[in-house]
Amino acid sequence: MTLTERKALTLDFLKPIVELENQITHLYDLGEHNNFAINQDLEIFKQELQSLKQDIFSSLAPLQRLHLVRQADRPTTLDYIQYLLDDWIELHGDRGGADDPALVGGIGKLNDHSVVFVGHQRGKDTKDNVTRNFGMPSPGGYRKALRLMRYASRFGLPILTFIDTPGAWAGIEAERLGQGEAIAMNLREMFSFNVPILCTIIGEGGSGGALGIGIGDKILMLEYAVYTVATPEACAAILWKNSQQSPEAAEALKITSADLKILGIIDEIVAEPLGGSQANPKIAALTLKTVLLQELDSLLCCTSEQRKQKRYNKFRKMGTFYEIQ
Repeated sequence: MTLTERKALTLDFLKPIVELENQITHLYDLGEHNNFAINQDLEIFKQELQSLKQDIFSSLAPLQRLHLVRQADRPTTLDYIQYLLDDWIELHGDRGGADDPALVGGIGKLNDHSVVFVGHQRGKDTKDNVTRNFGMPSPGGYRKALRLMRYASRFGLPILTFIDTPGAWAGIEAERLGQGEAIAMNLREMFSFNVPILCTIIGEGGSGGALGIGIGDKILMLEYAVYTVATPEACAAILWKNSQQSPEAAEALKITSADLKILGIIDEIVAEPLGGSQANPKIAALTLKTVLLQELDSLLCCTSEQRKQKRYNKFRKMGTFYEIQ
């Protein structure tokens, strides 16, 4: 799939790529209709286009990465699951009367391993996004996730979580139903589970909405994904009373995979196809599957007590710093 076939056309930094792709396609059509022998020259142009793509995507600013992962064609949790797991089934309900479509979960086979998965689920179009509340879970969603993770811990099944949300739903009804309590309960319980937990940030990891399923033994992050305490727009509005300063906020927040790896927030960066996972979802998913299997095999070599202690130590050391007198 080319960039011209995707909804990412609206992004300014992709315009040079789109224009060149259109020109090359037009020249191919001209050559076929008029019997021009220009295929060799066009191959040179295609190689130059590939080089241009590499230059653009290797130098994306943090805010540009955020815009990239917000695109509608970005693969969602269920898009990845169909490539990662065999014989999987989605499970529903929090056993309290709610079944939040913004947070999905179920059980399946990762090669020879039976696993439980939970993840945020965005929509593919406006209607789907309204149904799934734009990937912003309600308290019922986090309670559904907790129910499934407790099930996994009880029966010794590893847990895979997939993070992709701008944040938890911040509506009055969510507060009335105990949004903060639901997220806090998940944080506490995830530290206590005896089974391996692998968390993967596949798109936008925003605030407590991401943390609600983000406590794990290993935190993986796709190359172009972002992970932040608040959106750059919100940060700029709070600090400078001007959301137009979101590029500066995005730089200061350190939201990219490279920055977070240096800070020790994440453990592993998972490479994406050139152009992002939306350029080739299948290749992106298979790359992620390889990393998940490697990390899972490593975690299964440890005892449950060793995993819990390492999990505790990992999060305790976040935010530490040294002062030079």
